[in-house]
Amino acid sequence: MSSVKRAVLVAFALVVIFGTMIFILENQQPTSLVFLGWSTPELPASLFFIGALLLGMLIGPAMGFIAYKRKAAKLKRSALQP
Repeated sequence: MSSVKRAVLVAFALVVIFGTMIFILENQQPTSLVFLGWSTPELPASLFFIGALLLGMLIGPAMGFIAYKRKAAKLKRSALQP
């Protein structure tokens, strides 16, 4: 059973890797972003998309962790009060 799980995981990883590579190769148009007067140099569009994805993958769990810690502290305080 372990080898089947490993094979499925490897197949899934390969699909994700190949999908990402195809996405990068298909989105090579030079793009410049402008936000509040600040503009970026012209870079491939895929770089901005993947950068936004990675940033979201970092910020989302961090915000969830902070919310979890606050909730745990609130529950702990309410359990200590008579």
